[in-house]
Amino acid sequence: MRKIDPAKHRARRQHILGAATELFAAKGFERTTTAEICRAAGTSAGNLFHYFPNKRAIFLAVFESDRDDKAERFARALAADDPWGALLEIVDLLAAPATHPLTPPLVMEAMVQAYRDPELEALLSRDNAEEHATIAGLLTKAAAAGQIDPELDPDSAASWVQALISSLYTSAATAPSFDPAGQLPTLRLILRRFLRAE
Repeated sequence: MRKIDPAKHRARRQHILGAATELFAAKGFERTTTAEICRAAGTSAGNLFHYFPNKRAIFLAVFESDRDDKAERFARALAADDPWGALLEIVDLLAAPATHPLTPPLVMEAMVQAYRDPELEALLSRDNAEEHATIAGLLTKAAAAGQIDPELDPDSAASWVQALISSLYTSAATAPSFDPAGQLPTLRLILRRFLRAE
């Protein structure tokens, strides 16, 4: 039996995910076929199914590919000595993908598919809960350190922070003239004035 090179396997898997991501963002999940993914990735159907059992598994994997890195960043932020600075770093981490042209339509497509797919809905809900817990934790620490308004409820404020970040994605996906990269400084300014009463 031929031995599998883990590094090559991961690289090939990521290549397939990259090709599929472009198609899902441009055409949506339903209108993208496995044949199109194979052509875009330069692989055969048999080889594709060696990495993923079906198209749905590829779509789910797109939204799981950076979970380990994000979890590590969240843990590092919560352990930081400067919770306000760490909060801004997390906001940048969560907002930055909105500046990539493929990501906003892909996120919108995931929201549509989540209504029909309980596993995808659970995955997105888990990610949302982890992001909320991290932001709320940082807000709690920042309030204790005198860095933000102590009268703000951390859970409610975290929900508003997430809503502002989400608006970057929805606006970028639905308004062609909207520039998410150009709006990042405004997002930071809004957060400063909201959280620190500046």
